[in-house]
Amino acid sequence: MGKFLLILGRGVGQVMFQNNALSGALMLVGILLNSWQMALLAVAGNVISTLTAYISGYSREDINNGLYGFNGTLVGIAVGVFMSVTVGSLVWLVLASCLSTWIARLLGLQRFLPGFTAPFILAVWILLAVCAWMFPALLLSSGDASGEQSLAFFRAFSLNIGQVMFQGSSIWTGVLFLLGILVNSRVNACYTVLGALLPIPVAILLGVETTAMNAGLMGYNGVLCAIALGDKTWKGGAYAIFSVLLSVMFQLWGMNAGITTLTASFVLSVWVTLGLQKGMRAEPIYTFFREERVNEFISIFAVGTVNKESFICL
Repeated sequence: MGKFLLILGRGVGQVMFQNNALSGALMLVGILLNSWQMALLAVAGNVISTLTAYISGYSREDINNGLYGFNGTLVGIAVGVFMSVTVGSLVWLVLASCLSTWIARLLGLQRFLPGFTAPFILAVWILLAVCAWMFPALLLSSGDASGEQSLAFFRAFSLNIGQVMFQGSSIWTGVLFLLGILVNSRVNACYTVLGALLPIPVAILLGVETTAMNAGLMGYNGVLCAIALGDKTWKGGAYAIFSVLLSVMFQLWGMNAGITTLTASFVLSVWVTLGLQKGMRAEPIYTFFREERVNEFISIFAVGTVNKESFICL
């Protein structure tokens, strides 16, 4: 039981790249301060996605490191954000959490780009599309927030961190998220601060509404970008800054287009940055789809062992 709790803790921590159960526990407490319902849904999604990976026979090392839990954690919270909590929505939580694990494995079969939170994004987009088409009563209406006149700087900064996991009410949630990162990595904590601060003046220059900034909607992707790319070198810092700036542009475009962006701006920004950094050194198609990889692709939904050498996306 203790080992399983450690795995679940890492599954929460890995949302923000922290392979540390204590980090995950602090983040879960932060969610709890904002909403006990979302905390329970986060745990539920984490458990379901982790068990799906275990039953499917995926790498035990990756499971133990929480690499199959973090997308499910986000899926669980998203269900509480976009849907009323009913038996029906809980069924969809189970299905979407399982789907996020299978998508993560599929993305792990390629070596072009890391998947990051793409499995969560795709699973939730599919969930929302199916529900909007077939079960619209399950979806919550999106009310327009009233306009705010002045920028609450600390609130915007803190919620830029908290909104990584849809936490847009309590400033203490963002503080606990930052503390959770700090106990595992001071470097990551510094880049978290950078990723939360930099989007604020950029959003002001771009004329973004104060309401969106105060809600943390312009900076949470930047937080993930900064952690993903930042390191102790000046090049790492430069790449992180570039990706943060790019994420603000993607986020603004997506919001103006009426897209439920989730963390897509983060994923796209880091992919573009990695492409510039590495020159997109993609292997030829005929080597990418080797026979053994095709066999893995076919067996992705079946119970059995998989090639441990296959790259698992964060």
